[in-house]
Amino acid sequence: MSEPKTIFLAAVFSLWKREILRFVRDRHRLLGSILQPLLLWVLVGSGFRGSFSAGEPGGSATYLEYIYPGTMMLILLFTAIFSTISVVEDRREGFMQSVVVAPIHSFAIVMGKILGGTTLAVGEGLVNLVLAPLVGIELSVLSFVATVGTLILIAISMTGLGFRIAWRMESTAGFHAIMNLLLMPMWLLSGAFFPLAGAPDWLGWIMRVNPMTYATAALRRVLYYPNANPIGDDLPGLAICLGITALFGIVMIIWSSFAVGDRDRGGR
Repeated sequence: MSEPKTIFLAAVFSLWKREILRFVRDRHRLLGSILQPLLLWVLVGSGFRGSFSAGEPGGSATYLEYIYPGTMMLILLFTAIFSTISVVEDRREGFMQSVVVAPIHSFAIVMGKILGGTTLAVGEGLVNLVLAPLVGIELSVLSFVATVGTLILIAISMTGLGFRIAWRMESTAGFHAIMNLLLMPMWLLSGAFFPLAGAPDWLGWIMRVNPMTYATAALRRVLYYPNANPIGDDLPGLAICLGITALFGIVMIIWSSFAVGDRDRGGR
């Protein structure tokens, strides 16, 4: 293996390991990123259960079943947010300054942080996956493998977005403000709470341009794979939804790499 490649992989692994160790040492972060979405799932799902009808006429899906993929999306989003907050903290504490002046490519910095957040997000998503049978989603080996792959893809996209936002932030308070202004509405308008098919036209267009909508739809489809999705959402098929999610993740990685690379020109 060539020396540049060795340095690249060592940098990625070191940053990935740092994210994992930081997470393991913070039990409150673990509990908060899992229990808060689950509490929301139980309370909201139970409250709207009697007044919700998902899918096509005659569909039997309950509201708890409908918002289950949205809850998993929220867990991924929370974990991505918590993991990329470390970018702001590392810059404030001086660690990131020492990293960006090191002789490593900006892409290695981005991938180390994103893969660390992705590992944590997928791990927490898998914990939530054990609840699927409770809402009537019977996972097969094929659907489980497809779901894990989709979780990885979504986690990379969400962590990449969180990294790009965090890189511009000077404080964690500012990051939380952007999260409440941008990321949470993206999740709320992703089909997590209500299907696109029943939304007003103006809101439907917002949902259609929201990349998180296609990630949620992809996750909902693979949970039932290879069977048909019983909940209608008026969105493209699985392949297109996965393609849009993958494209969004690639754009976030490239955008983040350019942002980190701006350090050589005095940018942020």
